Amino acid sequence: MKLADFIKSEDFKKEKHVPVIEAPESVKKNEPFHITVTVGKEIPHPNTTEHHIRWIQVFFQPDGDPYVYEIGKYEFNAHGESVQGPNTGAVYTEPMVTSKVKLNKSGTILALSYCNIHGLWESSKRIVVQE
Repeated sequence: MKLADFIKSEDFKKEKHVPVIEAPESVKKNEPFHITVTVGKEIPHPNTTEHHIRWIQVFFQPDGDPYVYEIGKYEFNAHGESVQGPNTGAVYTEPMVTSKVKLNKSGTILALSYCNIHGLWESSKRIVVQE
């Protein structure tokens, strides 16, 4: 078995678990820009004690490089838990993250998300770096 056997992908407009990557199609070399990843952008994902997105991980795969580089891992730890019971808490975290990055090579942004009930989901977006 491989971990890849358990990672699902789908059109984010049809499936609420897919991480949606928002970033420019092209950027200037070594110029900072934002990458935003959201789960449930088109179809809201539940954010309850029982059913929630636990984390999002973002990677970069440069063209021609055999390795993938982790940009960041972002945990969402508040889902309405409380000593009074499920979904009675004072705080809920939403599965969305923005990172500011610089690239010096074209490649692909990859995002992975984890739903506590429905497992691992992925998506990707290519970015061209201009001189």
